[in-house]
Amino acid sequence: MENSAYQEHIRALSKISRAIASDLYLEDILRLIVTVTAQAMGSSICSLMLVDEKTKELVIRATQSISEEYNKKPSLKVGEGIAGKVVKGKKPIAIKDVKKEKEYKYGDIAKKEGLCSLLCIPLSVKGKAIGVLNCYTSTPHDFTETEIEILTSIADQAAVAIENTELMVKSRVIQEELELRKRMERAKGILMKEEGLTEEEAYLRLRKYSMDNRKSMREVAEAIITVAEMKKPQKK
Repeated sequence: MENSAYQEHIRALSKISRAIASDLYLEDILRLIVTVTAQAMGSSICSLMLVDEKTKELVIRATQSISEEYNKKPSLKVGEGIAGKVVKGKKPIAIKDVKKEKEYKYGDIAKKEGLCSLLCIPLSVKGKAIGVLNCYTSTPHDFTETEIEILTSIADQAAVAIENTELMVKSRVIQEELELRKRMERAKGILMKEEGLTEEEAYLRLRKYSMDNRKSMREVAEAIITVAEMKKPQKK
């Protein structure tokens, strides 16, 4: 591989590393990853596909392609097609010409978009493949070991970004649930003290008001807490 090409790949890794360490949203990071990768690899189309945990299908989450047909191509089941095999086997697959590959599912799109060689790399987190990074060329190309290593490094960084975002979301959800429980307990305590209700009666009162008025339990609890706070004598 030429030194200039190698330097381009290193710059791409550096850009992606900075993006992952930034406060960009996940969608922006993934879009930057495929754009920078396409530029560094001289790829006509680069796409990132993730496994939908509910359907167990691979769906496109980011691509720099402007081809509407490619961007809207059908999802793949895990184990189906090249990308599905990569997820299942957790190993990269390089295809010299996708138009001649029987297991490639989008031959018509490949012909229309002028796609030829494909390098498909798994996105792996803790031994589990969560998606793939696809890199296409418009002419026949033998991907070198260095190119495979570079793309694997990029895929690993993408997987880290995705995992970190999911952990943050889960952490935020848990925090919100804990906060709701605290507010519910406080609201029940207020009703029990002011209305002489049992804990179960207080909860049922909260739930009924929530359902009757189409308010969330959090909104009802906060309203009760606010009213109770307003009733407290002001300190002089």
